[in-house]
Amino acid sequence: MSFLTRTRPILSLRFRNFTTSLALTHTMHIQSIPMWTGTGDNYAYLVVDDKSKDAVIIDPANPDEVAPVLKDEIKAGKINLTAIINTHHHGDHAGGNNKMLSYPEFKGRPIIGGKDCQSVTKTPKNGETFKIGDINVKALYTPCHTQDSICFFMEDSTGKAVFTGDTLFHGGCGRFFEGTAEEMHTALNKTLAAVPDDTKVYPGHEYTKTNVKFGISVLQSEPVKKLQAFAEKNKETQGKFTIGDEKQHNVFMRVEDPEIQKATGKTDPVEVMAKLREMKNNFK
Repeated sequence: MSFLTRTRPILSLRFRNFTTSLALTHTMHIQSIPMWTGTGDNYAYLVVDDKSKDAVIIDPANPDEVAPVLKDEIKAGKINLTAIINTHHHGDHAGGNNKMLSYPEFKGRPIIGGKDCQSVTKTPKNGETFKIGDINVKALYTPCHTQDSICFFMEDSTGKAVFTGDTLFHGGCGRFFEGTAEEMHTALNKTLAAVPDDTKVYPGHEYTKTNVKFGISVLQSEPVKKLQAFAEKNKETQGKFTIGDEKQHNVFMRVEDPEIQKATGKTDPVEVMAKLREMKNNFK
């Protein structure tokens, strides 16, 4: 799988020394578009099937930063934008839909997302699949941060990715604005934990440094220390870790770890999740 970072040239993360051979392989490309850097630290993601050039844009909440990138790609004949996808209804994820549709280049594009997303035209059922060219996409319901939160698992012959919005972050998870600890436990430790371990994670925000600062206060394990070291050296961490990595360094996915149970004073997984979130909310 090849990936793009920001709007810079293609960087092959998996096969760094084989870009020539990758050019001959049909691959899924993921381009991160940072938004509100230094404040919200959001990410929009452009996912492209390079065979068909079919593409989707995920959570283009700030059109002023996203639209120019897409227009350049369309003008260059590099993409055929087929849809806008939202991970949940919050304004910093779905709030740019109407403005995106106001541009001639994006007019009439379907909006795929939860039922409460701005101008949504299609809400997939839990587990429903669709395609972006040769990329298989599956909608995974993960209610808690919002009740309409959906994670999108994508796979082609070269790799796997999951776009987790504000449900799962590297080393953390979203606040329980519309749900319960039980729902987040299900979302993280049942639904997303069932995704193949080699699936790369693309969260909705760059929160890794603050997440791991809390994580290391709860669990001083080698995986958490490695995540902390990486976050200190890299401003962008999206897509650099997998579901398998999260199971090792994300305290919210380790609710049955004796050390975390000791830190929270709880043993029931749901109660551990609730206490961790409370501790994180109050952490400074």
